[in-house]
Amino acid sequence: MNDSANDSANGGTNEGERRTAEPAEKAAAAAAATDLARVLNDVGPRLRALRRERDVTLAALSEETGISVSTLSRLESGRRKPTLELLFPLARAYRVQLDELVGAPTTGDPRIHPRPFVRYGQTFIPLTRYLGGLHAYKQILPPGYGCDAEPRVHEGFEWCYVLSGQVRLRLGDRVLTLSAGEAAEFDTRVPHAFGNPGEQPAEYLSLFGAQGERMHVRARPRAGGTSGAGGEEGASGAGEAVPDEEGWAGA
Repeated sequence: MNDSANDSANGGTNEGERRTAEPAEKAAAAAAATDLARVLNDVGPRLRALRRERDVTLAALSEETGISVSTLSRLESGRRKPTLELLFPLARAYRVQLDELVGAPTTGDPRIHPRPFVRYGQTFIPLTRYLGGLHAYKQILPPGYGCDAEPRVHEGFEWCYVLSGQVRLRLGDRVLTLSAGEAAEFDTRVPHAFGNPGEQPAEYLSLFGAQGERMHVRARPRAGGTSGAGGEEGASGAGEAVPDEEGWAGA
């Protein structure tokens, strides 16, 4: 076969390969576009579920993130396309990784990189990152913290394990002092509060689930008003594990 014949044959082969590759590339691109559309479509319901799970109002979230209430509402309903400029402040407000917020596939790395933060004078160190299910925290109470805290109630059960120092647990009419190595599990519908009666910081692990993430309700209403589940009254108070002012509570 002469050179021109070879070139013709090779050209035909290359053209055939290109024709075969084009549909595959288009199919891959279409699949990627479909996956992206699915991820973006899922962001709105995910944001709404997360906000409701943590009993956060749109107004409170707007104040925390600087994003208008109307934009937040449109994001949750899917009428506004999520962008990094919007998702970054939301991830910070909810204290979750951005990939968790959008439901990105796991990278296979099980390690967690805690980002400690302080609320109401106590330090919280997240030990879990998944939005649903159980949440674990290491909490640090400064000396004398929360000994006069007002008890709170909420649905569910909670578990704590003291790592160091002393933790005072007010549970109904009982006052228990837990030392390092001691644990407690209790029905959170019983009024309860945590404090540190010692002269050294107290560290303990706290474990709670979806019910425990909801905002605490005061066991005794303040004078001049009452508080309902998820109301503004339940968003503050010493001695309670409340990671954010309008967020979920775990103590």
